[in-house]
Amino acid sequence: MTGAHQGTAVVAKRVDAGEADTAEFRDLARAAGYEVVAEVTQTRKEDPALCLGEGKAEELAAVVRSTDATTVLFDNRLGPYQTFNLGNLLPEGVELVDRFRLILEIFGQRAATKKAQLQVELAELRYELPRAEAKASLAQRDERPGFMGLGEYDESREQDIKRQIAEISDELESIEETEAHRREQRRESGFDLVALAGYTNAGKSTLLRRLADELDIDENADRHPDLDTTAESEDRLFTTLGTTTRRADMGKRDVLVTDTVGFISDLPHWLVESFKSTLSEVYRADLVLLVVDVSDPIEEIREKLVTSHDTLYERNEAPIVTVLNKVDKVPAEEVERKREALSALAPNPIAVSALEGDGIAELRDRVDDELPPFERERLVLPMCDDAMSLVSWVHDHAHVNDVDYGEQVVVDFEARPSVIERSRARASDVAATAEH
Repeated sequence: MTGAHQGTAVVAKRVDAGEADTAEFRDLARAAGYEVVAEVTQTRKEDPALCLGEGKAEELAAVVRSTDATTVLFDNRLGPYQTFNLGNLLPEGVELVDRFRLILEIFGQRAATKKAQLQVELAELRYELPRAEAKASLAQRDERPGFMGLGEYDESREQDIKRQIAEISDELESIEETEAHRREQRRESGFDLVALAGYTNAGKSTLLRRLADELDIDENADRHPDLDTTAESEDRLFTTLGTTTRRADMGKRDVLVTDTVGFISDLPHWLVESFKSTLSEVYRADLVLLVVDVSDPIEEIREKLVTSHDTLYERNEAPIVTVLNKVDKVPAEEVERKREALSALAPNPIAVSALEGDGIAELRDRVDDELPPFERERLVLPMCDDAMSLVSWVHDHAHVNDVDYGEQVVVDFEARPSVIERSRARASDVAATAEH
């Protein structure tokens, strides 16, 4: 599913220092369905009025005219007044889209579930609010109507936005409660919850496919029975906007692995905030696998790890294991060099190729080590029907080592502490019933 065709675009980017690299942004533009026909970049401090310097902004307008582009995509965060001022310079009818507006466009195209759609809507409203406030203040100053890049002014818009933000936040909160309840039910059923986190294109979906042995339900499968629950793994940004959960085979354990929305560098707080309920799958897991593309340049990996840790540490309670993915793309000595260089940020990482299957056995062992330890239990039950149904329940919720059917039923098993507690409670019920 590629973005709907959006027409031709000129990419613009300003950096404070060094060379302006637009590779990631061009990928985003393509993902949204734009055809990039030219780019204009500048290295200088930000101009408060135009973001670019005045001469460079004029040059941008000239490039737009000569290429007949319909859109300018800015790989910067534009303030409402910069949007207004640049809009005045550009040919009439040319749309101005900054980095975050573009990300939201892609999110909007990819949002397949009710929750994802609400999150996109919330992020769009949070993006629009300061612009609506800016329009109000421009209107008071009686600037010309139309507001160029900002669109028409509507007096009641600000209140509308605030009301909608409140309504959507409430709706997301109730979805969040339902999901929290479902997570607890899964834990009580003896499942360990593992979340995959990391940047878009780090290979999380491929890793999920490698670890999973059977499909589990997707977050809104009940509402969208036609939704394809397979995590796609094309080389494309933002494949996963909802979350996909699958059952994975980890030896003794029943593990549910969830692939979550990918991180993107330089995301503003309001955008991360809007996707909080998707990230809660990560924050509330028993273990987080932070997936990194080891073929990226070392500085880029370091930067991505720092951002990921910042996003995770804010609310995350689970241990984090860094997975260096795509070892099939780089020589072994380069993997080793990067592993050492990153040891402060990623102590003891696991190197794998999700595509080829290298290192997956070690990863499974590591997951087993990092998850809450299993306890061992031996229940002695009277020989009766209730005991048989308890033994069957233990088989479903735990790893059974041995069952001995003599005059009594003796079941020896290992499980999460919560499952052992429930088995003891059920065993005492069985014993009490048998006595009567």
